[in-house]
Amino acid sequence: MKRSIYLVLMILSIPFFANAQWSEEVTMVPAKANDSVLAKGDLAKGKIIEDLSWAANSSNACFVATQNTKFRGNHVFFATTILPHSIMTISVTPTDDKGDLSMYAYMSGLDDHYLVPDLPQCITCEADYKWDGKWKNKVQTSERKVEFNNPTNGPYNILIGIAAPKGVTAGEFTLKIRSQN
Repeated sequence: MKRSIYLVLMILSIPFFANAQWSEEVTMVPAKANDSVLAKGDLAKGKIIEDLSWAANSSNACFVATQNTKFRGNHVFFATTILPHSIMTISVTPTDDKGDLSMYAYMSGLDDHYLVPDLPQCITCEADYKWDGKWKNKVQTSERKVEFNNPTNGPYNILIGIAAPKGVTAGEFTLKIRSQN
């Protein structure tokens, strides 16, 4: 009897999990094959994420804890889908050339809609932020960029977080998502 009840409850819950979506604080940006999509954003519409331990967790490996200060301001979230057999380049540029933004993005399964700080694991995570020093033969601009490669036959979710250093709670920016098949 217990087994039958468990089975019925499991079957009834499948439609709820299948229709899971990103929370309302995430802006969806549909990717276009072999094209770029732009989205505008503002840190003023975001929120501060106090717990950044998810980023240095070995199940996510997004950025090391020594870089947390670069992610202590407001966070704004976007989501897209990386298409099969494609490379996706994601960049963010502040409207103000002197703006100091940081960005992270992580790939997860289509049924996974975890939002930081409640991210138990992801397939891969990438981050870009202002360098602490100068690099030989390299110049950093205010643009931040990450890239994902999907060699599989199926699509995946990509969650994008735009953040800033502590005390920065506003600042407009343009997000660019380029998908190449």
